[in-house]
Amino acid sequence: MTESSTNVAASLPETLVLWDVDHTLIENGGVSKATYASAFELLTGCPPEVRPQTDGRTDFQIMRELLAANSVDVEEYTSISQFEGPLIKAMEKNAPDLPRLGYVLPGVVAALTSLSAVPTVVQSVLTGNIAPNALAKLAPFHLDKWVDLDIGGYGSDDAVRSNLVGAARGKVQRKHGHAFDESSTVLIGDTLLDIKAAHDGGAKVIAVATGVYSVKELAAAGADAVLEDLSDLDRFLTVLHYVRTGYASV
Repeated sequence: MTESSTNVAASLPETLVLWDVDHTLIENGGVSKATYASAFELLTGCPPEVRPQTDGRTDFQIMRELLAANSVDVEEYTSISQFEGPLIKAMEKNAPDLPRLGYVLPGVVAALTSLSAVPTVVQSVLTGNIAPNALAKLAPFHLDKWVDLDIGGYGSDDAVRSNLVGAARGKVQRKHGHAFDESSTVLIGDTLLDIKAAHDGGAKVIAVATGVYSVKELAAAGADAVLEDLSDLDRFLTVLHYVRTGYASV
């Protein structure tokens, strides 16, 4: 971390940073899709013929859409709790493949470690994964030590991704006694649904083009800032400072 990066990070006012997991912090190497397919099989007794669509969705939405796409009646599935057991069991089966198939995206460790050293910054995750499966994805890469997973927004909190911003802020207030608002909450993600979640949930958003969407597509969707990736720490911290404060960093 350069002196410039240190100065920019240190000048951040109180900020809640909520990181998306898949395609923002890590590439899961197909483990996510394998996990949903395994959970489907646990629920129905047979593997799916149609594979799941996952980008930016919550686990509840993914499982319901996967069931419907494979001609399974979804009317009886009305709560994420009905999917949690199979999803956890499926992740336990597939998570050992993560270190072999997946990897941490460029610049992520530097970004997490630099922000973890700033007293005014609280870091957690905002992900469509249920909480146990989010931990299962981060732990093999030792990323869980840099974020406070107790205060994250998860697919186990709500079926609607936009509601996870409020869920996370409520947990922060209960644990730390501090209320973060729209101006002090920054979501970082790679999909159009991450941007929508920030807009609907009341947060700023930095989009990274490390998933399936381009810089142009993410910018058109209304992200406050867009980065190709997180490999340039100075650039990331400068953008975060500007998005948070509206001013150029010191």
